[in-house]
Amino acid sequence: MAGSPARAVQPDEIMSDTAKEARARDLSRELRCMVCQNQSIDDSEAPLARDLRLLVRERIAAGDSDAQVIDFLVARYGEFVLLKPRLNPHTWLLWLLPPMALAGGGFALWAYSRRRGSRGAEAAPVTLTPDEEARLEALLSGKASPKKVA
Repeated sequence: MAGSPARAVQPDEIMSDTAKEARARDLSRELRCMVCQNQSIDDSEAPLARDLRLLVRERIAAGDSDAQVIDFLVARYGEFVLLKPRLNPHTWLLWLLPPMALAGGGFALWAYSRRRGSRGAEAAPVTLTPDEEARLEALLSGKASPKKVA
């Protein structure tokens, strides 16, 4: 996959320095297209994604580190521009809610199975009255017809 050309990156966007182009491509895969929202700017063909790809390359050409490029784009567009948001107090709920929901679901299943199992153990065995036992014996032996119970 690393050797295959991207569909969205145009030839006029590609930097002449292959190391800087590789950095730009790596950064572009981490950034969300604000139009498509489920694609990276590296994969998106939206005009805004092209503008962001050019901006990334411009910042790299100016000598910014990868962290500086990301920080610049986050300052300009917000955390939403990152496909994988950072772990900070503003995103704790985003990161912690899925494991908490999974743990809660596991606990609910555990509690349900324990409650269901304990109901079966606590249930008293069904006992028949002497009249019911006599009717059952008659039915099983085939000697009597069942009585209709009102």
